[in-house]
Amino acid sequence: MADYSLLESIHSPDDLRGLDRRQLPELADQLRAFLIESVSKTGGHLSSNLGTVELTIALHYVFDTPDDRLVWDVGHQTYGHKVLTGRREAMAGLRKFGGISGFPKRSESPYDTFGTAHSSTSISGALGMAVAAAAADDPRHSVAIIGDGAMSAGMAFEALNNAGDTRDIRLLVVLNDNEMSISPPVGALTKILARLMSGSTVSAARRAGGRVLGVAPPMLELARKVEEHVKGMIAPGTLFEEFGFHYYGPIDGHDLDALVPTLQNLKKLKGPQFLHVITRKGQGYKLAEADPI
Repeated sequence: MADYSLLESIHSPDDLRGLDRRQLPELADQLRAFLIESVSKTGGHLSSNLGTVELTIALHYVFDTPDDRLVWDVGHQTYGHKVLTGRREAMAGLRKFGGISGFPKRSESPYDTFGTAHSSTSISGALGMAVAAAAADDPRHSVAIIGDGAMSAGMAFEALNNAGDTRDIRLLVVLNDNEMSISPPVGALTKILARLMSGSTVSAARRAGGRVLGVAPPMLELARKVEEHVKGMIAPGTLFEEFGFHYYGPIDGHDLDALVPTLQNLKKLKGPQFLHVITRKGQGYKLAEADPI
């Protein structure tokens, strides 16, 4: 019988945030095993949920949910989110009459901040929450988690276009890229770049450089182009930078030692931020990896 002792101690994200970071990989293993056992009985979207285990843990570990808002695109990848937000035992009734929904449902939990099922709505929803928070002088963060398929829809790009012109918001878009369709291989250099570019030193340099070079617009433009070219050699973020986002990644979405510190750095920043993570559907379960649909 599987050991779920650590997972069973998590009744809410507050419990999760009380763990030592070194315990998170063990929690990920137990959550993944629990999802395999649970979904084998109830049916459901197994592969997509196995692919977001570490990302789900990292988001709830870093952000102060439910005050900080997580908006999951489509929502079929939220089983781990449901388990970590007090619905572990309710998973036995997943998608059954009278049981819990297979998607985020606002009436089901305060952690389900946006009712989804339709594709490509998450960025618009998170942007609205971020703008409302800024108008109320509320420091909460809004995070949209969207897949590479949903990112290709016009609604997602309209939201990116609107968000890029909004400076005083706390908005993070996480691209969960599980098809490798728009990404180069992930390696140590890209992990280091994501940490470096999201850190306080680079952010301060951006601000200071803007103030100093603001008196000489041609020099400011040159500095921006240098930064773009350096990043362009490593990361495919030019498109998102053009929308007005600061792009970070790609990083390994199954590496908690990369995810947690990068998210912690991004949490300190204002303005629209974009994090690109690479995940694998069915991660950790060979049958699901072989048939990720």
